[in-house]
Amino acid sequence: MQNQTAFMEQNTDNTAFGDDRTRPDHDQNVLPVRAQKGRGAVSNIDGRFERHIHQAVDDGWTSHRLEEQEPPRIKTTLGIDGARSVITRNQSPDVPFDRSINPYRGCEHGCVYCFARPTHAYLGLSPGLDFETRLFWKPEAAQLLRKQLSSKTYQPAPIVIGTSTDPYQPVDRDKKLTRSIIEVLSDCQHPFSLITKSALVTRDIDLIAPMAARNRASVAVSVTSLDHRLSNLLEPRASAPHCRLEAIRKLSDAGIPVTVLCAPVIPGLNDTEIEKIVSACKDAGAQSIGHIVLRLPLEIADLFEEWLEAHYPDRKAKVMSLIRQMRDGQIYQSEFGTRMRGTGPIADLIAKRFDAARKKHGLTNRSLNLDCSGFKRPSASGQMSLF
Repeated sequence: MQNQTAFMEQNTDNTAFGDDRTRPDHDQNVLPVRAQKGRGAVSNIDGRFERHIHQAVDDGWTSHRLEEQEPPRIKTTLGIDGARSVITRNQSPDVPFDRSINPYRGCEHGCVYCFARPTHAYLGLSPGLDFETRLFWKPEAAQLLRKQLSSKTYQPAPIVIGTSTDPYQPVDRDKKLTRSIIEVLSDCQHPFSLITKSALVTRDIDLIAPMAARNRASVAVSVTSLDHRLSNLLEPRASAPHCRLEAIRKLSDAGIPVTVLCAPVIPGLNDTEIEKIVSACKDAGAQSIGHIVLRLPLEIADLFEEWLEAHYPDRKAKVMSLIRQMRDGQIYQSEFGTRMRGTGPIADLIAKRFDAARKKHGLTNRSLNLDCSGFKRPSASGQMSLF
């Protein structure tokens, strides 16, 4: 059978990817990218380290039938991440912790705005569809964690699980990697907090609740929108909004402190929901709530614009204009202090609305005050230490 699509490579200078990188979009033979059900990114955009741009070009066999055909489905694959350690350190003043664990690289939730997408470029993969379909897990994570905690130089401080990719993405139903990590932390009475947008977190209430009773565990649930259609397009394989609210309720009923992260706030798309989200999360039992405005570093800017063109073409110009108004006319600002909050009247208004809604419902801002006093250093040699 003759191939229906030819592929074209073009040399490019990637030094200013996201702003100055050129693509031959004027070529009418280049096939347009198309969204596919269950995936967030519209395309498999090339990473910033690649020397070539790859594009599908019509050779005359597909153009007349393109609209009739479904885009080819991409299966999720799972590879092994051979990391030698699992605790990642950071010195960012924007977050209330200095260490984290991410059990997986890539995330099947497919959130189009995910700031971790560009990390796939380090693997020679696309921050687009590759990020949500070509995943990697750390099968030795629990053992490596125990080894790190056993070091005589290790000093305990809250560990946040799921800062880049979701620890409860669909693959964890089978692998239960996140549960194995929590088991180690619980055995050592090491404080931890989880960040997720999956109701699967309730599976591990039996481990989280006893730690929370000692002020050594908490959970942050991301709630981006209560609109099912918007949520499904933004985060196609994450739990539905009502399932996240139910997860907040179950966690809260079990005595686990729950904070809500309304992230990202996208002006022109979900900013109208701020007060509704705060109210619904309070009713579900959340104790605190925080927000982060949309971040579009590196390849994410192009991916997000493709997504807007595919799903909200009538709003694209307005949304991108509002984003620039929050970034001093730019697509993104990477400076600490402004990258998560933005600048200017629109960013200020969003922050004031959250403050007012938080005050109205008696919620606090996000914090991470967990007790480290009960930490019990594990033995690196396991049961051999008993002899």
